[in-house]
Amino acid sequence: MAAARPTTIAGYIDAAPPAGRAHLRRLHAILAEVAPDAQQAIKWRAPFFIEPRFLFSFNANKAHLNFAPSQAALARFRDELAQHKTTLNYLQVAYDEPLPEALIRKIAKYQLELVRARQDDAFW
Repeated sequence: MAAARPTTIAGYIDAAPPAGRAHLRRLHAILAEVAPDAQQAIKWRAPFFIEPRFLFSFNANKAHLNFAPSQAALARFRDELAQHKTTLNYLQVAYDEPLPEALIRKIAKYQLELVRARQDDAFW
């Protein structure tokens, strides 16, 4: 029988690879600090922060985590992200590398400003 899917972010982190749990807990704490009023939920099998639109999410992989704000937020910090592995949608951090906490905090704060300034009702 397959294990039940986590229904909370804490459960998600507990089910993640052991090597990544410290990074995931710290990332979760940073995001919760930046957006204390956001709803936290598991959506599409990943932790999401919603206010009431998508703010950011993250996910665990075997050897790294992905932090997903928005493409616009990542683009705004592209120069500062140059030394990190990124895609259009993710900042990827290997579990054996330091978590760039200050940069993640800056990106998350910027993403929160972007979402709060929007006038539309779209989730994404």
